Amino acid sequence: MSRPLHRGVSGGGRLSGNVQDYLEDSQMKIKIDKEDLDKSSKTSSGHVSLSLRNPFQFLFSDNSSSKQDSIENGFVLSDPFTPTLRNRHMLALLLLKLSLVVIVILGLTMSFLWTISLTPASRSPVIRGYRRLQEQLVSDLWDIGELSLGATRFKDSEFCSLEYENFVPCFNVTENLELGLTEGTEFDRRCGPMSKQNCLILAPPKYKIPHRWPTGRDVIWIDNVKITAQEVLLSGSLTKRMMMLDEDQISFSFASSMVDDNIEDYSHQIAEMIGLRNESYLVQAGVRTVLDIGCGYGSLGAHLFPKQLLTMCIANYESSGSQVEIALERGLPAIVGSFASKQLPFPSLSFDMIHSAWDGVEWDKKDGIYFIEVDRVLRPGGYFVWTSAFANTPASVRDKENFKKWDFVHNFAKDLCWELLSQQDKTVVWKKPSKKNCYASRKHGSGPLICKEGRDVESPYYHPLEACIGGTHSRRWIPIEERNNWPSRATLSSKELAVYGVLPDDFMEDNINWKSTVRDYWSLLSPLIFSDHPKRPGDEDPIPPDYMVRNVLDMNAHFGGFNSALLDARKSVWVMNVVPTSGVNHLPLILDRGFVGALHDWCEAFPTYPRTYDMVHADGLLSLQTVKQSHCSMLDLFYEIDRLLRPEGWVILRDTTSLIESARAIAHRLKWEARVVEIESNNDEKLLVCQKPLIRSQTNSL
Repeated sequence: MSRPLHRGVSGGGRLSGNVQDYLEDSQMKIKIDKEDLDKSSKTSSGHVSLSLRNPFQFLFSDNSSSKQDSIENGFVLSDPFTPTLRNRHMLALLLLKLSLVVIVILGLTMSFLWTISLTPASRSPVIRGYRRLQEQLVSDLWDIGELSLGATRFKDSEFCSLEYENFVPCFNVTENLELGLTEGTEFDRRCGPMSKQNCLILAPPKYKIPHRWPTGRDVIWIDNVKITAQEVLLSGSLTKRMMMLDEDQISFSFASSMVDDNIEDYSHQIAEMIGLRNESYLVQAGVRTVLDIGCGYGSLGAHLFPKQLLTMCIANYESSGSQVEIALERGLPAIVGSFASKQLPFPSLSFDMIHSAWDGVEWDKKDGIYFIEVDRVLRPGGYFVWTSAFANTPASVRDKENFKKWDFVHNFAKDLCWELLSQQDKTVVWKKPSKKNCYASRKHGSGPLICKEGRDVESPYYHPLEACIGGTHSRRWIPIEERNNWPSRATLSSKELAVYGVLPDDFMEDNINWKSTVRDYWSLLSPLIFSDHPKRPGDEDPIPPDYMVRNVLDMNAHFGGFNSALLDARKSVWVMNVVPTSGVNHLPLILDRGFVGALHDWCEAFPTYPRTYDMVHADGLLSLQTVKQSHCSMLDLFYEIDRLLRPEGWVILRDTTSLIESARAIAHRLKWEARVVEIESNNDEKLLVCQKPLIRSQTNSL
């Protein structure tokens, strides 16, 4: 049964149900649209303004639902051409394409001649306007190219087949094994032309909207993730043993009496081994961000979150029973990743603590190169917590093979200048040195060398693993005990900003703007979220709850201002701050503020599972991709956003007016509810606010 329409928004409400219901509704809608096409094409296309008590105003057409299906980007879409007109149509297309080539060549030639004719003194005043003209030219050419492909180009996107239900591009273990990749390299990320799905991935047949935070942290729907009941019952690691299967739900317990070693006791033990009273004091010891390698299902991060500790889970791709997928379903930060042969997509010196427990990594192999990668991303003075079956226990000492492994690990940690703080049972805690003088005092030939400055890349993007100690040349070598504790860490001083080449005024202005923008976003979404809630006539819409979204993806994070403003507004969210490889790399600054994030090329698939984010946000990403002339189309980018977004999740894009209009046309093809929002303080930019419908795949049962 479909939901009521959104109040104050034309074009219908949220879509739900299976594909058959959706197709039947679409067929009926197409018939109505064809009858109204002539009538609607004669009406004015002006927008009606709607006041929302904030700087934004919704824009929608008088007959937007039918009109937007028949008109894209200002062009009326007619039925397919008849055979009698086919030759004439093909000739027109040929002439159009030849004209387009001539226009491009002339435009680029004149642009080049005009540019070199400018004197150095005259270039500065015109460079900004010239860039805007370049963006407009590329956008217009993109629209012409879309038109030249004919009316079939504007058809609605197709649904993927069922095998794509849990599709994670760039991770194909079976194919990698066939290529002869072994010893963990079969889990490596490899992107290529065949990695794109170019279709809409359907939700599972019994998919349900996740519970809101914090209930969703402890209870998830089993049909929302790919895992069998047997995988739940046979889960072996510490964090996995917190799971209990209850009909159609999986519940997680922090202090279950059914297990001997629960998460609360385990985290308490870690704090004591560091020398603290309990885990609540970790923040005072300089710990804010934790990288959990092979995180189980995220129970450690779930337990530490109320302690103001932000834990990022990273684990190999798994076709079923995925640690990353379930952690994200619980509303916890997670990303698919392997460091069998490539460096992690994080800058050097990124995390205050790194945790590894029963993760399956063969730490004693490859001459300790995995420990070297851990050392690279660990901040000076940070902690490495390691729980393993071959730690130095009486049982492992009696096993010669385990003792040999432990002996290698123990000695290699010394060569890295790590200090062994404590060991209890199978858990060991090391501390990375705060000063660099230890490396010079090592015996000649002992341990890995210091990376030369040319090889010490601060922000590698899936570079091969380096067998040398990295991060020592970075200006960010600051011990965690000398950094501000959270939450003061989020506000950087002038001296700290100088390390990243950022001016204090720019940083302050960015923070102020984002605080205002987040307030506007929440006011903007309020009538939409509660549009299907009954209310008395004359009553105002209630304020949206803080927990309406949990997992947020910022596709172009800049300084992390959106993340900071959400936390200042006391929204209980976490943000995956993504810095595009095509832009300025501010990821070190973002991570040093106490947030989490990663580098990424948005012409490739993001390393996560489908349906994992409640909100996707991008400010200026379309312009960035256009100016940098990326090797993918806007449609490719939107397919990826659709894959990442949960059903009934939100998309907020801010960009130039021309790009937003092009994006709206694509959004309708993806069956999103899409509305353009004006920004009163900026005539050159607009917002695009979209919501993805819930469309389930059909069951095979009769």
